[in-house]
Amino acid sequence: MTLRPIRRALFSAHDKSGIVELARELVARGVELLSTGGTARALREAGLPVREIAELTGFPEILDGRVKTLHPAVHAGLLARRDDPQHVATLTAHGLAPIDLLVVNLYPFERTVAAGADPAACIEQIDVGGPAMLRAAAKNHDGVAVLVDPADYPGLLAALAADGGTWLELRRRLAAKAFAHTAAYDAAIASWLAGEDWPERLVLAASLRQTMRYGENPHQQAALYATAPVRAGVTTARQLQGKALSWNNLNDTDAAFELVAELDEPAVVIVKHAGPCGVAVGTTLAEAWRKALAGDPQSAFGGIVACNRSLDPATAAGIAEIFTEVVIAPGAEPGALERLAGKAALRVLLTDGLPDPRASGRVLRSLAGGLLVQDRDCLVAADEPWRVVTQRVPSPAEARDLRFAWTVVKHVRSNAIVLAADGATVGIGGGQTSRVDAVWIAAHKAERAGHQGPRVAASDAFFPFADGLAAAIAAGATAVIQPGGSVRDSEVIAAADAARVAMVFTGTRHFRH
Repeated sequence: MTLRPIRRALFSAHDKSGIVELARELVARGVELLSTGGTARALREAGLPVREIAELTGFPEILDGRVKTLHPAVHAGLLARRDDPQHVATLTAHGLAPIDLLVVNLYPFERTVAAGADPAACIEQIDVGGPAMLRAAAKNHDGVAVLVDPADYPGLLAALAADGGTWLELRRRLAAKAFAHTAAYDAAIASWLAGEDWPERLVLAASLRQTMRYGENPHQQAALYATAPVRAGVTTARQLQGKALSWNNLNDTDAAFELVAELDEPAVVIVKHAGPCGVAVGTTLAEAWRKALAGDPQSAFGGIVACNRSLDPATAAGIAEIFTEVVIAPGAEPGALERLAGKAALRVLLTDGLPDPRASGRVLRSLAGGLLVQDRDCLVAADEPWRVVTQRVPSPAEARDLRFAWTVVKHVRSNAIVLAADGATVGIGGGQTSRVDAVWIAAHKAERAGHQGPRVAASDAFFPFADGLAAAIAAGATAVIQPGGSVRDSEVIAAADAARVAMVFTGTRHFRH
């Protein structure tokens, strides 16, 4: 646990926040400053003495700045072992000196890509010298402290004030952060270069957003990490009130928000255990809330509520009447938050927008010893063609409800059945090994909630036999939407025609396992 003083520091930072303050404190402690061009200029303008890298190396920056720190005078100072007499003698023989502190952050590659820059501009934001210096300093953390994050500047200064140097424990932690920083940087570049291909090596990078009290169960630890590109949703949401979010809260809230984002009219989704239990659209958000709650008021207790419009006072007042774990919305109107403020345990999350349901992306799931990776299911109901396969064509009202139910069923665990009427779910059956059982559960929920009259039915995959359709018809379905594709499609169509039920094939399956 060797204490290492800092006598010489090298600065090369694209993000210059906090740089001047850090450098000023170091100069006050007698530290010599070295720096590259832009950073040196910022330090010099602040009245601080600084020696440019070109003066140290005896070689100017060339190739539009592509080559400036890739020089033995820099890397020998970072890599030389302080406890190796031969290393020390080599530095002396070449007129070099150790570098005890490296302060570097990298070109904004990810931000450049996200801004839609052309490939040439993105390539110019691939830092070479910065990662090389970071790796050198982090490798030699026995003697060198390395800073990649302005948030760590105060901690380093506190260590200097307390002990006059840095201890190995701090240097090791900073080195780990530096290697994670360069790894994430390289992962972003590799992902961009690979494009939509499936690379031989999948590299991922994520940054810690928060730790959880526990995971799915109290004996499991858990944390939330953010990945790039940034997607509107629970990871970027601002929590305005309530206790800390749990793993289950976040998982359920994500499921609710992804579904509500697919509905164009004012909509509310209520989720319980990652599955929707009440979904509705209305002329207002408050109307959608009332209809969604009526879909399954028993299951809604202790659920997650997602809105696709700014939360208004009337909707907030309705939500406050029942026990709710989380409310998430893309904003809030004046007075809405006050209606929820009395619910101390209720978490309120606001976002800067809705997730784009059509955006491409990849979904990961861990297996024993590996990962399953697939494209996001970014097909939305409005974009999917459908084909009426029965003698009777759906009425305009049935067609609207079919589109609605088809949107919802995509977000229900397979086997999935959704019964809907007047822009609201009246019964949902999901996660069943039998499609007939899924219909039975949806019908039972509709009956329990007192829903009567005709409704439409959506099935996430085809009916392998006519018995599933017969069960839906017995549950009051007058129109059905399903992918089709069964070897017994003709039998299923004949059963629908015999009952004067309209049926639509989409040609697309939406399994959700």
